[in-house]
Amino acid sequence: MSDAAPVRFERKGSAALLTIDRPHRRNAVDGETAELLREGLRRFEQDEGARVLVLTGDDVAFCAGADLKAIETLEPEHPDGPMGFTRVAASKPTIAAISGWCLAGGVELALWCDLRIAAEGSTFGLFERRWGVPLIDGGTQRLPRIVGMGRALELILSGRPVDAQEAHRIGLVNEVVPPGRQLERALELAERLAGFPQETMLADRRAAIEGIGLTFSEGLELERRLGSAVNHIAAEGASRFAAGAGRHGDGV
Repeated sequence: MSDAAPVRFERKGSAALLTIDRPHRRNAVDGETAELLREGLRRFEQDEGARVLVLTGDDVAFCAGADLKAIETLEPEHPDGPMGFTRVAASKPTIAAISGWCLAGGVELALWCDLRIAAEGSTFGLFERRWGVPLIDGGTQRLPRIVGMGRALELILSGRPVDAQEAHRIGLVNEVVPPGRQLERALELAERLAGFPQETMLADRRAAIEGIGLTFSEGLELERRLGSAVNHIAAEGASRFAAGAGRHGDGV
């Protein structure tokens, strides 16, 4: 990806930083941008040193959704998702660093991430409702799982705007930070996640995500199976704790 590309991929410590850079279109996604997002995810997955992916835009807009002036360049049937990678599951943690407008498909990109950090003054909304554009980047499936069916249906059906404080209150975002600090905070969090024993953290993440579509008993079996595979890591951690490490919440 060149400096002039609408998506930038960078390494920042233990994180891979993927930035949508189309400020003239409020970081709306066209076909080229979608393909570069897919490429960025592939680079993240292939980079063993990149333990967390941070997805961001700029201070004015995280992403205003699909670029309706270039809608013909997007591929609704792309197996990875029209907006890039919304039908693909990342194998490592992902964080959205959000500021300004997070709209339509931009909300769906944010929902794809495990965690969402939003700057004060950010606005969320499924504004495609007014144009008759359907949610086809995972929004109908992820939003109810994150905020609950009742709230999700209200936001999907009404398309109304949601400010950062309400988004935090309903669980749409995990944390609200002062304006301009969203990326710094996301990278701080990425480094913290990168510092934990990776095998067990990734096993727990996988059990939580993949367990959504299972019955409770099936989910418990998945948890048992994944946990058993990393029991040796747990034993090492228990030994360190017994020796005095990590007392009083140190390292968390």
